[in-house]
Amino acid sequence: MSTLNSKVAVVTGGNSGIGYATAKELKNLGATVIITGRNSEKVKNAADELKVKGLVADVSDLEAIDNLINQIKNEFENVDILFVNAGIFQPAPIGQISEEMFDHQMGINFKGAVFTIEKFLPIINNGGSIINLSSVNAYTGMPNTAIYAASKAALNSYTRTAATELAPRKIRINAVNPGPVSTPIFSKTGMPEEQLNGFAEAMQNRVPLKRFGKPEDVSKLVAFLASDDASFITGGEYNIDGGINVNPLLA
Repeated sequence: MSTLNSKVAVVTGGNSGIGYATAKELKNLGATVIITGRNSEKVKNAADELKVKGLVADVSDLEAIDNLINQIKNEFENVDILFVNAGIFQPAPIGQISEEMFDHQMGINFKGAVFTIEKFLPIINNGGSIINLSSVNAYTGMPNTAIYAASKAALNSYTRTAATELAPRKIRINAVNPGPVSTPIFSKTGMPEEQLNGFAEAMQNRVPLKRFGKPEDVSKLVAFLASDDASFITGGEYNIDGGINVNPLLA
């Protein structure tokens, strides 16, 4: 893979999980990396560990995104890589979906992603790369994930249209669809530990490769799409799921 020397990269939700692993990978490839997150303490700790710039911003708050852009513009002027990674997972069965749950998931996973891109576009260099973190849940019909899945399906659709519209600026935009990956996102759902363990075991048994993905697996794919090695790739969706999407009925 070509190096990312002289590139400036922003990773939203970069203080843990896939965002953290990707920030580390991009930095190892030579990029100057900025991570963002909602929790100031977690952002600071992650930034110190990674030796990157950490900025606090809640992507569901458009004013916070404006402030983030101003900080980045003042210190770095422009960016080359934007990994739109911040997201939440709140499972709920049909019939028990509250308006608050709907607004919260769509507000971060879709609206937050869209307006992160909208507000970053003026400072993304021509020829830059945007990568959206989506999910194979957009297609699997997995129980209890209707709103989460819808938020990711919407993001994938947005990505395809954005690829057409951003092509004149040679800005590439792609989506990455992970399957089950071991990240803190599951522990934030509020599910009891016993239920989480049962959920994890059931999911792992459905994966043809018989393991959960690691954040580092996804980070390698994101880094490739961010690099010049992917210069002819835009508007794509890349499943990284251990085969679960091509074997949906595997027991």
